[in-house]
Amino acid sequence: MSTRNRPAGSTPTLTSAAFGADPGRHPLPPATRPVERWMRAVALGGQGRYSRARAELADITRDRQAGPEVVSLAWSTQASLLRQLGNHRAASGLDGRALALVGAGPADRAAESVLVRAARCDALTGLAADALGCGRLALGWRLLDRCGEQLAGELSGRGVTGAEGLWRQQVRRHWVSAELFLAGADFPSARRHAVAAAEISAVAGSVRHHLKSELLRSASMTGEPDTEPAAQLAAEVLDGCERHGLIPLKWAAAMLLAGLTGDRRAQQVREECEAMVAARGGHFRT
Repeated sequence: MSTRNRPAGSTPTLTSAAFGADPGRHPLPPATRPVERWMRAVALGGQGRYSRARAELADITRDRQAGPEVVSLAWSTQASLLRQLGNHRAASGLDGRALALVGAGPADRAAESVLVRAARCDALTGLAADALGCGRLALGWRLLDRCGEQLAGELSGRGVTGAEGLWRQQVRRHWVSAELFLAGADFPSARRHAVAAAEISAVAGSVRHHLKSELLRSASMTGEPDTEPAAQLAAEVLDGCERHGLIPLKWAAAMLLAGLTGDRRAQQVREECEAMVAARGGHFRT
């Protein structure tokens, strides 16, 4: 990933861990700048190291040297960690705080940085996911529409926060769109969004984003009479998460696979992931 595709102040290693080909890297290199600490937190959260991720994010939100866009990203990431554990209602408060820091956006897009637009999209998409988790599907769609307005005209190519497109924000919008369609039992529409997310994340070179996109594609295939292809894809995602140390995604893949096949081994993997997450400071809300 070229230097111009990284947030200012980030390092290639942290970029690769947070948004690239090495999401399981541990230990991570130290970080001093707020944007670097945010990327560390993103990588730690993907590995299920919740206590350490929350500590990094808390430092950012207290850092007076951090710009509002980076603080906004930190609040959105805190919210994402809560959603991973099933606490959508609490997450919505943090996503709202994140959006308040960057506002609705100026009429002139050129008047603000790409990182600000990235933070705004993260907050809006997070709020949409929170609404979905609380059963408010119509609100979720309205919030995604607002995110879509921010992304209008952007490319979907490489780049952590822009340069060649806000690819990560586009992927996240496709994720929540797929989840909203799944909630409405519209499996074909969900699959279209999951496939789009998988394609964008593959071009961007993000292993973690691609695996989650493929997991959503598997979920969208469960509406078919033959669920074997969905189970096969879920098993492939499970293997990928195992290779890269992505424990929260591994848990989700094991849960889907167990539900599709009744495989006791998949259920055992799910329980092992829950124990590991708990040891790292996370507790799934049931």
